[in-house]
Amino acid sequence: MGDTMEIQLPDIEEIKLEDVLIKRRSVREYCSSPLTLRELSHILFAAYGVTDERGFKTVPSAGATYPLEIYVNVRDVVGVEEGVYKYIPERHSIVRILDEEVGHELALAALKQMFIAIAPIVLIIAANYERTTRVYGDRGFRYVHMEVGHVAQNVYLMATSLGLGTVSVGAFYDNEIREILKIKEYPLLLMPVGRKIE
Repeated sequence: MGDTMEIQLPDIEEIKLEDVLIKRRSVREYCSSPLTLRELSHILFAAYGVTDERGFKTVPSAGATYPLEIYVNVRDVVGVEEGVYKYIPERHSIVRILDEEVGHELALAALKQMFIAIAPIVLIIAANYERTTRVYGDRGFRYVHMEVGHVAQNVYLMATSLGLGTVSVGAFYDNEIREILKIKEYPLLLMPVGRKIE
């Protein structure tokens, strides 16, 4: 891997919630058009962005333990080099952890769901369970899984508001995803995001 690259993401704009609730659907087919940095910024902020100076985020978290890490495979975003990035919510930025994008590998690890390889970005939501279980014991596992659901719904709604499509993918080989990304956390969900085919 080359030098560490951190990219500051654009500010967030307001959206109307009622419209996106009605239009939200799972989308598995994407155009070949790239996403913009603004769109990537909005998706990541919706997923796990910091909303105030106390460190609270866009999703509820048991005891504010925030056990999740958001990674993004960037295949085609204007002005962003391809690769795998880690989202840094506190700075609303991304840091590249792998120099090459791994969409094809992710698709194969997800039981050959090849639409994952075509998407301009793929979010990988992973958990460090210990952040929550050290406070809540075994009940913490449930809380972590609830939090992943909150993140997924936020991503669905933001994608819809931007005219994009996404889908929650839970069928994959966990250890293969960890090996591909070279991460210690446990992957819980993949969310490819792209422009819908009209």
